[in-house]
Amino acid sequence: MADHKAVELASEQPGFLQFNNLACETAGGKVIFATDEWFAPARNLLKRETPEFIASAFTEYGKWMDGWETRRKRIPGHDWCIIQLGVPGILHGLDVDTSFFTGNYAPSCSVQAACLDTDNLPPLTLDGNRTGMAASQSQFAEVAKLNSDLWEELLPGTELKPGYSDTCHNYFPIAFPGRVTHLRLNMYPDGGIARLRVYGVGQKDWSTVPTDNQVDLVALVNGGVCLGFSDAHFGHPRNMIGLDRAANMGDGWETARRLDRPRELKVDERGILQVPGFEWAVFRLGHPGVISKVEIDTNHFKGNFPDSCKIVACYLSPEEEGHCMISKWSTDKWQVLLAPQKLQSHHRHFYSGDSLALTGPVSHVRLSIAPDGGVSRLRLWGHPASMSSTKPLTPASKL
Repeated sequence: MADHKAVELASEQPGFLQFNNLACETAGGKVIFATDEWFAPARNLLKRETPEFIASAFTEYGKWMDGWETRRKRIPGHDWCIIQLGVPGILHGLDVDTSFFTGNYAPSCSVQAACLDTDNLPPLTLDGNRTGMAASQSQFAEVAKLNSDLWEELLPGTELKPGYSDTCHNYFPIAFPGRVTHLRLNMYPDGGIARLRVYGVGQKDWSTVPTDNQVDLVALVNGGVCLGFSDAHFGHPRNMIGLDRAANMGDGWETARRLDRPRELKVDERGILQVPGFEWAVFRLGHPGVISKVEIDTNHFKGNFPDSCKIVACYLSPEEEGHCMISKWSTDKWQVLLAPQKLQSHHRHFYSGDSLALTGPVSHVRLSIAPDGGVSRLRLWGHPASMSSTKPLTPASKL
């Protein structure tokens, strides 16, 4: 393990921030209905980027804001929108972010949820620039078919804090066991919200995937999730299991420069730097499986890619996973899947066949990079294992 203390979430931040944002636009999330979008469109809620404020920016409808902002309501009711998650799953928490909405933030909100058959939904879409618009009568008629006012309540009506830097994040843990595909965000009665981040773990119907199909077992859309890491100074490791290739350097995992780097660097016979420490990130696969191909993509990381990488893996029960999380993943169950490999900048690296040392099913992996740097994507292609046939790997010596 790395010889310095693993980075932990700040004490004021909830643990659910470790999970994936299942509503983010980069994961396929979209707003399919909104009552009003006068000052700023509801689709801004799902942006990956943090909100920004431009003092001089105005539109013909008023002040430009990087979020969802409705007009000052002068009719009965309250504003609300419907969000289709990009990745259906189990939710663990919400961040209702009011950044920069200070004199115009929504005073309170509530959130409802449903698991819907996406193949049989009414035709609800919000295309183009919606600034200055409101829902039409036909849109209200279509959305009424969802009966969203009767959906399960995840968050009852709760007061929000204004969008100053020390109060903008309104964190709410969620204890709801059911799979969720859609959310209804209610703001009371009107105002602005910058972002809605929906943290959880994707839940795929693996019964529809033949065991001889090769899939990316760690992908966000297939239920993969980051459970721990040593450092995420510039980018969280969960970014590595996102959709497609990384859009830029910020769409990956990047650590700080390690301070224990030798003053003069040396390499071994393979050209791999000889350094005392490394950084790591642990993932639970969406389904236990046999990994047959690994992809390490350093796309966009040109002057800050890792020198080398290594992957270890194991098969853990839920109870064993809990113990490992407490021990910061220091366990003797790890076995080498991919021995140390020299990496290149801005490059897709593929490993298969004899490069991979394990042939049995695994449930968890740990990617290590030395000494530090950035990786944009991690793909672990393999075959999902039958739950009845999975057996723990024989423990190896501690790695």
